[in-house]
Amino acid sequence: MYVPQHFREDRLDVLHALMEENSFATCVSASAGGIVATHIPVLLDRSAGPLGTLRGHIARANKHWERWTGSSEMLVMFQGPHAYVSPSWYASSGRVPTWNYLAVHAYGTPRATEDPEVLRRLVDETTHRYEDGFETPWRMSSVDDKTIEGLLQAIVGFEMPIARLEGKRKLGQNRSRADREAMVRGLRAHGSDDAAVIADLVAEDLR
Repeated sequence: MYVPQHFREDRLDVLHALMEENSFATCVSASAGGIVATHIPVLLDRSAGPLGTLRGHIARANKHWERWTGSSEMLVMFQGPHAYVSPSWYASSGRVPTWNYLAVHAYGTPRATEDPEVLRRLVDETTHRYEDGFETPWRMSSVDDKTIEGLLQAIVGFEMPIARLEGKRKLGQNRSRADREAMVRGLRAHGSDDAAVIADLVAEDLR
């Protein structure tokens, strides 16, 4: 990922938080057979390894898992909030349109797992992650064992210790304070949820 120095984000806690808040990620692998990408929820274990470890699962019918041999690298992309920025908002003239956004790229070497007990724990952890807070959260225990066993046979999991992290926090840090204050006003008038989030982040940086 191209990351100019003023947009670079290296704080591990900030990167981890962004990954957890935007955990529906894009997993990309390349090999002699070409490039393949899969969009799935990915769990982060902050405590496993210096940079953390990622875990997830896909349908067995998705042959992406055949590349998780422990010998080839995978890129997992986490996209945070993003918003278009109009040059008409700036206090100064001569500017051009741009896009502000937050993103994290995680690199590592995944290894597939078909172990039913590992998969059961992974699915249970995943459902807890997204069901907690619901009035009536779904649990694996609500489904009979035979059905669960069939579902587990239809998926393959992976574990990927993170070897490298790249973070980008593009919030107009290369603009003047007056331009950034005007950007906040423009973003808040834009009306979209992401624009409002980006506006809040820019405003927070200006404090």
